[in-house]
Amino acid sequence: MNQQELLEKIKEAVMDGDDDLAVEAAGQALQSGIPALSILNDGLMAGADVVGKKFETGEYFLPQLMLTGRAIKAAMAVIEPDLKSGLAGAQAAEAGVVVLATVQTDIHDIGKNIVGSMLTASGFVVFDLGVDVPIKTIIAKAQEVKADIIGCSALLTTSMPFMRDLVDLLGAMGQRQAFKVMVGGASVTPEFSERIGADGTAPNAVQAVQLARRLVSQRRAEAGGAA
Repeated sequence: MNQQELLEKIKEAVMDGDDDLAVEAAGQALQSGIPALSILNDGLMAGADVVGKKFETGEYFLPQLMLTGRAIKAAMAVIEPDLKSGLAGAQAAEAGVVVLATVQTDIHDIGKNIVGSMLTASGFVVFDLGVDVPIKTIIAKAQEVKADIIGCSALLTTSMPFMRDLVDLLGAMGQRQAFKVMVGGASVTPEFSERIGADGTAPNAVQAVQLARRLVSQRRAEAGGAA
């Protein structure tokens, strides 16, 4: 089996949510000399992208998305030592720090939990504060752990205004530029995200990971430019 076939095997394992096959294929790919970073991007995340599109079109559902996250996490455990062994790998593995929470007055957490699992599987350090979390608590935790991103979730439309309150409070504290803010939930739209001054939203967990990566890259570029 050549290297391209091995990467395709990893991609298909992720698409099928087969964590055993994902682990096996990732190990085979490393032994064949494929760089860990290529396994991550061209195998694991390529499969995750397909799953995300199928979820978006209604072909896949939450169970498949959760199995995909489990398969990625299992394979990441195989390639992580190699990712961290080189400079490029270390930078890829240090994806960023995210504080997640469902905002106050809302106790829904299925979507948040899936996003958290996918972020963790993709190399992010995630601090999940749970549900019904006051915005001051979220900000305090983000400051404590020096987060790159604050991720807020709400399913109830009556809870969504607290997302705006969080962005406004960061501004009032002079901390708005310190963190990127992602928002999510069934009723959250790109228009709502833009209106409240957040940095973005995503329709599913796979695209949330892609968004988080872009936001961390922007934040680091901005920090470098300000230095």
